[in-house]
Amino acid sequence: MASRKKGTSLPSPFLQCISVMDGMLEERSGYPFDMPWLQAPDFELRFTTPVTVVVGENGTGKSTLIEAIAALSGYDEAGGGKGYRTVDHSNAIDVSGAGLADVLRAAWLPKITSGWFFKAETFFSVARYLDEVESPMADYLSWSHGEGFVRFFEERMRRQGIYFMDEPESALSPKRQLELLRILDRIQKAATSQVIMATHSPILMALPGARVLETTRQGIFEIDYRDTEHFRLYQSFTVDPEDFILEALRTDEGS
Repeated sequence: MASRKKGTSLPSPFLQCISVMDGMLEERSGYPFDMPWLQAPDFELRFTTPVTVVVGENGTGKSTLIEAIAALSGYDEAGGGKGYRTVDHSNAIDVSGAGLADVLRAAWLPKITSGWFFKAETFFSVARYLDEVESPMADYLSWSHGEGFVRFFEERMRRQGIYFMDEPESALSPKRQLELLRILDRIQKAATSQVIMATHSPILMALPGARVLETTRQGIFEIDYRDTEHFRLYQSFTVDPEDFILEALRTDEGS
């Protein structure tokens, strides 16, 4: 009989820190080893809350960071649970951030082996994999895109573990984002699981108590969600939608 995975009574965050191993970047070049925030000689990223939210503009490396930490924790770059190989990478053209796992070290207290890497762009590949192996908790493909996402979150994230999420809002309406926000709030308050999530959603980044990190060309910095470009843009739109749109169109015409 297979042994049951043991949990822990210690509160999250379980993954407490990642850092670059000495000398490991010296002979590496190109993506993903050239990310600007990785170049600091003493690069170290600490996790201090059950839910960590990573924000940033496209191209600043937030998804790369999530992929790297997930790979470092034992998850395939295409997403899924431990040991899943839902996508054949042998002929892949794109390079993911998973390669960074080769130069990083992780500090755990304690090491948690259960969890999931949710990647919006490969969700349906994972869902098909679950159908093929006849998982008792599958059938996500018979739901709409957004409904499948939420059902997945509700079922999988009730268990203790560490969860990596890359842009989970991509198929969610604002109302559905609020459902995910409530799930994340339970995790943040109970501290029985850990979530590291990259998002563009001001709704999700406003989770009470979560630590928000912004990836930039200069590094990774803690930020109040109200100071993010995402929040300020949406705020400007809601204050005066007509003027906001006119200004955006004028800017586009003048570019």
